[in-house]
Amino acid sequence: MIEVDHLSKYYGPVTAIRDLSFSVAQGEILGFLGPNGAGKTTTMRILTGFMPASSGRALVAGYDVFTQALEVRRRVGYLPENVPLYPEMTVSGYLHFVAEVKGIASRRERLHHVGSLMELCGVHEMQRRLIGNLSKGYRQRVGLAQALLNDPPVLILDEPTVGLDPRQIIDIRQTIKNLRQNHTVILSTHILPEVGMTCDRVVIINGGQVVAVDTPDNLTERTQPYRAVSLEVQGPEEAILAHLQGLPGILNVAKNGASPSGATLYTLSTTKERDMRAEIAQAVVQQGWQLLELRAVRLSLEEVFVQLVTEEGETHA
Repeated sequence: MIEVDHLSKYYGPVTAIRDLSFSVAQGEILGFLGPNGAGKTTTMRILTGFMPASSGRALVAGYDVFTQALEVRRRVGYLPENVPLYPEMTVSGYLHFVAEVKGIASRRERLHHVGSLMELCGVHEMQRRLIGNLSKGYRQRVGLAQALLNDPPVLILDEPTVGLDPRQIIDIRQTIKNLRQNHTVILSTHILPEVGMTCDRVVIINGGQVVAVDTPDNLTERTQPYRAVSLEVQGPEEAILAHLQGLPGILNVAKNGASPSGATLYTLSTTKERDMRAEIAQAVVQQGWQLLELRAVRLSLEEVFVQLVTEEGETHA
């Protein structure tokens, strides 16, 4: 549905993106991540026909963004980070206006599309309110509704949950997940847990270049150099510590204080080649100690992101 092939953009001597390549399959939700200034917004503006690239090629829904820009725009819904709304218009009036601009000529069709999208995006009760009097969260919802108005096959969302409260974030996240039935989505955000819960794959860019492309689970798995296990055990701390450190395959054991129940918390680093949780549990139980909790510990997506971006920055330093 989206093909980006060796895309580059230069502003004079400044390189915004360089030799960028990735693809997005139909019905996929792609998380597009990177630190500030990495080139995310530049890439999204190129894909929406907002600006040309310096070199390379990009296809959206089978159309070239440079030679068939109008066809691309008809098939893309775009929510920029700073939504360009008209504060003096009501929510309903603005959405009807945008629907007409996007080619929905029939008044009956406009009423249907606008009404259903106000319900979907949670702004129906605000339809008669002036946009200028809305909170930032509600303005963001209006922006999402306008992006969906012509039912585009491709959605490009730049920070769609910025300014929303936790409940609103959950609602919008579920809305975006439901969109995959009829839409292909590129989602840029700084809220990384949102990516893990919403996106099928992740592209991470830094310095205008791709540094990683994979599923969130695969990224955390291949980036972590060892397995980690968290334990909560009731028993003599020094004896437990010494026994765990003596197990084959254990690289390190750290004591992390006491749990609310009074038991001691430990984190064990193990060799990555195999899962040692069963052996660790057996070793604890055989000693007669009370095993209250045992679970695998994985790097969070935030930790993976920082690690990849830092490594890439050091490579180019």
